Amino acid sequence: MGAFLDKPKTEKHSAHGEGNGLRYGLSSMQGWRVEMEDAHTAVVGLPHGLTDWSFFAVYDGHAGSRVANYCSGHLLEHILSGGSDFGSGPCSVEGVKDGIRSGFLNIDEYMRSFSDLRQGLDRSGSTAVCVLLSPTHLYFINCGDSRAVLSRAGKVGFSTQDHKPCNPLEKERIQNAGGSVMIQRVNGSLAVSRALGDYDYKCVDGKGPTEQLVSPEPEVCVLERTVEGDEFVVLACDGIWDVMSNEELCEFVRSRLLVCDDLEKVCNSVVDTCLHKGSRDNMSVVLVCLPGAPKVSEEAVKKEEELDKYLESRVEELLANCGEAGVPDLVSVLRSIATENIPNLPPGGGLPSKRSVIEAVYNKLNPHREEEGASAGGEEENEEGGGSAAAHLLEALRQFRLHHRGQYRAVLEESLATYSTQRGESAARGKGEQGTTPDNNGKAGREQSASHPSPPSSLPSPATAKPEGILDVPVPETNSFSG
Repeated sequence: MGAFLDKPKTEKHSAHGEGNGLRYGLSSMQGWRVEMEDAHTAVVGLPHGLTDWSFFAVYDGHAGSRVANYCSGHLLEHILSGGSDFGSGPCSVEGVKDGIRSGFLNIDEYMRSFSDLRQGLDRSGSTAVCVLLSPTHLYFINCGDSRAVLSRAGKVGFSTQDHKPCNPLEKERIQNAGGSVMIQRVNGSLAVSRALGDYDYKCVDGKGPTEQLVSPEPEVCVLERTVEGDEFVVLACDGIWDVMSNEELCEFVRSRLLVCDDLEKVCNSVVDTCLHKGSRDNMSVVLVCLPGAPKVSEEAVKKEEELDKYLESRVEELLANCGEAGVPDLVSVLRSIATENIPNLPPGGGLPSKRSVIEAVYNKLNPHREEEGASAGGEEENEEGGGSAAAHLLEALRQFRLHHRGQYRAVLEESLATYSTQRGESAARGKGEQGTTPDNNGKAGREQSASHPSPPSSLPSPATAKPEGILDVPVPETNSFSG
């Protein structure tokens, strides 16, 4: 077993709440990863007399969940207990920012004393993206590559900036600490340049905590609240942002708020849609609705119902007209519908956001659904290695397409060249001998890669059926790529 499961774990942790004129919902899913390493915080009404303040955060752990889980329960406490003035007036803004910065540095130093982290038994780290809401201001806090966006007056009004090793200022700090940036990673390994934990990257003598290879210092941006313009804030880990842009996610959330006032369901829909768009990471999202958030519209609800009925009728037609070819599988049905020009699909979500509607009617009408198995994301393994190896290749291909960076070319071509050699050897042995997929040591790989794994050393046949939902990433049959 490598860094991925044979099929995703789609059970969700969901919650909601309200207070201080806010409503919030959240959802998280393990997905394809072998471990769930995300965590979150949602607090309405803060201690120390800050009853009209609120705090929300998402933590994306890597190499384990230890740091993310501890931060989810204690980061706010460290921020508030630093002695800074947390007043609501304009004059207190700089004091709040200082308190946030001190809280991050303090919790990072505090966790260093934990015996398992100190002895290197646990090498985990975590990003953190937070929003602290006072009655007058929004404090956006970011450390790493999780992200927060504000929807204001119908468009993206603000977004935090990801901390990546290739960013000029981040790269300069890394190099000044004696490190390097290779394949967009710190020392060719860690894919984020700021994080809590990750103490293997914070041991350069003569350098302060914010001058290390990986810095725990957050970037804090402050916006004044506008009662009518501010709609909602979304906090999410990169498992969401890997497959949705800022604009797409805001459009999708806004479209869901027009048809549903249950914020848990809205967040669940975001997570499900990202899974069907091809995300292979843990996924967590927190949605905070401000007083100016969109309200349910009768017209939007009617269009949504019409869309669902149309999709149901199309599935019925495809199954009724299958003829001698037999009942098509779900992937074939999805691909067929995807070629059509379907009006009123949710913006930002598209057809993947309607996967549950299509799947429900397909399962209802398909008499062979039980025999086909319950593989939610992967087809049957083939003789050359199995679904987990196919998942690795698909992930590598997705990263190549997402980033369009030349560094991926050599890695991919090397993997495919290895595949070609092994394919030839397998053919020589004959069909009587079944190939295997070597263990890629998922935990070790996760320690070395905070966000994305490397391709495996053994790859399956291109004929291996790919996971459902990843409909736009073809498995190549040659070992050449165009940049």
